[in-house]
Amino acid sequence: MRIKSCLLASAAALFIAPFASAQERTPFELQAREIYQTAVEIRTAKGQGKIPELVDYLVSELKSAGFADILVTDHEIDGEKVQGLMVWYRAEVASSKKPIVLLAHMDVVDALPDTWTRYPFELIEEDGYFFGRGTADNKYGVTSLVATFLRLKAEGFKPNRDLVLVLSGDEETGMITTRAQAQFVAANIDPAYVLNADAGGLSLDMDGTPLFYTVQGAEKTYATFELTVSNPGGHSSAPRADNAIYELADALKKIEAYKFPVMSSPLTRASLKAAGEQTPGELGKAMLAFAANPDDAAAVATLRADPSTVGTTGTTCIATMLRGGHAENALPQRATATVNCRIFPGVGIEATEQALKDVIGNDGVKFKLISDLVESPESSLPEDVMAALGKALAARGQEGLPVFPSMSSGGTDGMFYRNLGYDTLGIGGGGAKPNDTFAHGLNERVLVDSFYGGLDHWYIILKELASED
Repeated sequence: MRIKSCLLASAAALFIAPFASAQERTPFELQAREIYQTAVEIRTAKGQGKIPELVDYLVSELKSAGFADILVTDHEIDGEKVQGLMVWYRAEVASSKKPIVLLAHMDVVDALPDTWTRYPFELIEEDGYFFGRGTADNKYGVTSLVATFLRLKAEGFKPNRDLVLVLSGDEETGMITTRAQAQFVAANIDPAYVLNADAGGLSLDMDGTPLFYTVQGAEKTYATFELTVSNPGGHSSAPRADNAIYELADALKKIEAYKFPVMSSPLTRASLKAAGEQTPGELGKAMLAFAANPDDAAAVATLRADPSTVGTTGTTCIATMLRGGHAENALPQRATATVNCRIFPGVGIEATEQALKDVIGNDGVKFKLISDLVESPESSLPEDVMAALGKALAARGQEGLPVFPSMSSGGTDGMFYRNLGYDTLGIGGGGAKPNDTFAHGLNERVLVDSFYGGLDHWYIILKELASED
């Protein structure tokens, strides 16, 4: 999952709320924790072949609870079996209300155990945190939705419309399962809207006090390029004036120094204004200043210096992988870098590629697009969803908390559904303090109190949206 919000560095980190002691955990809380632990400890990263194992586990739990309408789709990606999972919570009787589709993803960015303080594929509870890869991105989203389905079924809840849980298997990489599921949803389900557990959420201050809640209503375009320099090479004892690695390094340093033009939209300005009113310190002041005047150079500098807000001010491109050479005693014949771009809506891939080429100024650096570009429009905010979200926040002691739409700096499964014409809202049950954002990085973690405090989020929302009037 990439960083999910321009304002929440990790939208899947969890909401802080009053909690019970370990001795007072409800059966539902214990069940959710078991699902969470099992999901985290299955290494569902690309190349590990573990998605089917997690799917089998979730299907077993859901079937045991009485869910019968389950669809598992098989896909082969680079020789690896990857699956998508869809589960229907059927309306008791035929309904005129369109279904609601609910999203989360089962895969994670891989982690190197020797670089972590704790083993990343074990759920470790320590110092008030749950540590492990996927604890924030997005095993909590999977856990929240699956556990909520099980809880509602156990209580005998009878929805007045179909609820469809859609879990993808490669959101962090090729999104092949996502594309297939989105097309299936459009052709066979045609929902009223799509709700995403992998985006949106609560922003907390350093003390854990809620500041505001953002609803992901838009997201930047995800595009990845490979930049390659080729060279005849030769023996390392006879260096050439040109060298593929040095030439590529020069290109990357130029990309590092380049800043894409400042951009904004009514959504991003409104989002920053609302966030700035609740954010203390210089960052909050910069948000307000930028919302009032996107040409404010000082505000731009502050926002671009902060990882949580840099993506709101325009396109970003960053080198993420590097490979070159073939032997220690040979001049490199090829050097390649992977450059990941998050493109501001309306800019487009061709303009972004051309900007990078102009900055590099070297026709010997060859570009290859290795991702499929999907540009998606902004979503509207259905009144019933916003009302249900307000009730969920109020039930957790946050009535009247500012709620506003935001653009996510990263990409999620939601882009494909927006592109097919469905309003898609990220309304995750989470929140994040500034120092608790480790998704995709080392030592990913979630506050234990937050995990339990946020479990009612989807329970309340789904009951509000799918109960008889």
